[in-house]
Amino acid sequence: MAAASSALRLEMGDSRDVALAAGGDRQAFERLYRTHANRVYSICTRMSGSRIRGEELTQDVFVRTWEKLPQFRGESAFSTWLHRLAVNVVLNARKVEGKQDARTEDSDVQDERRDEMSRAPLHIERMDLKDAIAKLPAGARKVFVLHDVEGYKHEEIAEMGIT
Repeated sequence: MAAASSALRLEMGDSRDVALAAGGDRQAFERLYRTHANRVYSICTRMSGSRIRGEELTQDVFVRTWEKLPQFRGESAFSTWLHRLAVNVVLNARKVEGKQDARTEDSDVQDERRDEMSRAPLHIERMDLKDAIAKLPAGARKVFVLHDVEGYKHEEIAEMGIT
């Protein structure tokens, strides 16, 4: 129950900061950034397969967050909206990189990011994450999002009584 009450407190603080930041309050946005940057970085790094690329994508996510924050309607938790935005930023970046790679004729030139990505299993490159998550049963989807997206430990999820 402690995890659930701390999550509720976090979300209440987020609501206030989201409203302020949407109105242009940079300090409120900075608080949102500090609260969520580690989880966003974790998502970006895992999905890109590179810590360096994860850092770049995390910055992209927060630039997009600043731009899109006035459009946040509060139909879901801010953290859920933010993490969905992060996943979309990474997937879009992968599409763009794929198109750029297809246009590149000089295969001898490889940077660190390409080397790291080439070590990732091929099934990760081909998997459509959005479709894969959608195919999970509702309970498994909740646990997946709480653990892999939100960063909760399995013990914390068990305390929440997710079914």
